[in-house]
Amino acid sequence: MPSALGLRSREKKLRRTSRLRKTWSRIEWILWGVPIFLVVLSSVLIASTQRYIAYADWYQHLIIAALGIFLGSCLAQVQIERIRPFLIPLYGLIVASLAAVRLIGTSALGAQRWLSIAGLNIQPSEFAKLIVIISLAAVLDGSQMKKPINLLRPLSVIILPWLLVFIQPDLGTSLVFGAILITMLYWSGIPLEWVCLVLFAIFTAVLSGMVPLSLFLWIPFMGFLAYRSLPQRNLAAGLTMAVQSLIAWITPWLWLNGLKDYQRDRLVLFLDPAQDPLGGGYHLLQSTVGIGSGGLLGTGLLQGELTKLRFIPEQHTDFIFSALGEETGFLGTTIVVCGFFFLMVRLLKVARQARTDFESLVVVGILAMLVFQVVVNIFMTIGLGPVTGIPLPFMSYGRSALLANFLGLGLCISVARRGYSASRNW
Repeated sequence: MPSALGLRSREKKLRRTSRLRKTWSRIEWILWGVPIFLVVLSSVLIASTQRYIAYADWYQHLIIAALGIFLGSCLAQVQIERIRPFLIPLYGLIVASLAAVRLIGTSALGAQRWLSIAGLNIQPSEFAKLIVIISLAAVLDGSQMKKPINLLRPLSVIILPWLLVFIQPDLGTSLVFGAILITMLYWSGIPLEWVCLVLFAIFTAVLSGMVPLSLFLWIPFMGFLAYRSLPQRNLAAGLTMAVQSLIAWITPWLWLNGLKDYQRDRLVLFLDPAQDPLGGGYHLLQSTVGIGSGGLLGTGLLQGELTKLRFIPEQHTDFIFSALGEETGFLGTTIVVCGFFFLMVRLLKVARQARTDFESLVVVGILAMLVFQVVVNIFMTIGLGPVTGIPLPFMSYGRSALLANFLGLGLCISVARRGYSASRNW
């Protein structure tokens, strides 16, 4: 018969094994695995874009990713409800840092977006996105979005950071703020018609510049939509038409005075980059040529000829997807796009299973931020969208952006673990 000591030893081993299995089963393989895979792959691509120059950023990309994984893992152990008491000082700090960028920031490539701290250039706007997401979640948590006046609080949260980012100028990041706001408002229960009224303002601006006569039909249609969906119908319809008319009237002035020359070129030339093949359309043309040259399987990692000859400026940042297309072909780009898809689906599931509305809103905000950046960046590199300067998450070289993405991932994993624990306890 086995001794009592042997039985106790076996019981301890079984308990240890059970705890180990539970630990492994709780690891978020998709939320960690996809970003780590993208970082490792992109570090090879970054090295490929800088094969024959005196500096290389691929190792910094890996170092910052390792730091981001560490900080994200630490953040994943914290219940994000505990962050709420620190939101006001964090919000004040990020607004102050964005204002400091305007006053004493470092300029590069025609924009003033960085603060130089201890020899490192830090981009506060990347971290501002996370603080705005958490702040919006706190404001929207428990709010009843049944009247238009209820929109004033979330708008007041986002307007100052958005304005400070827009005047840097950083059109791409300012658009990300808009995507975050609209998505989180919809998730909080705002009627779909209200979302359409906000989004259709973009069409009003476009029509005012391209087909002004169409506004005589478009603006009354907007008034009719407001009449059908908003309280105090007559007043709502009149105000909506007045606001849409104001947008149509002010858009030409903003086009000439609110945007830099290169920003106007980017927004126009993506329709026909051949109009200026050596200027504003150069990036788009070379990017599509690079992706197309990869064919089905690509030229092989570190073997891309167009990448080696550096036909695309700043390819290791905003145009890293073009290097991916050339060196891994259609197969490689499909794998990466599928990886992003699985990551987004998992984040959506985490948001649905969150234990509180606040946690769910935080995850949805981070999801909106990532989805918008992925879609806009890929569309930009394949010629379906204008060059906006939006990086590809986890792949484009950018220390602040990569670190902010992993911090956001840590918040999502914190929510996922609490949701997992709740389901297990139930």
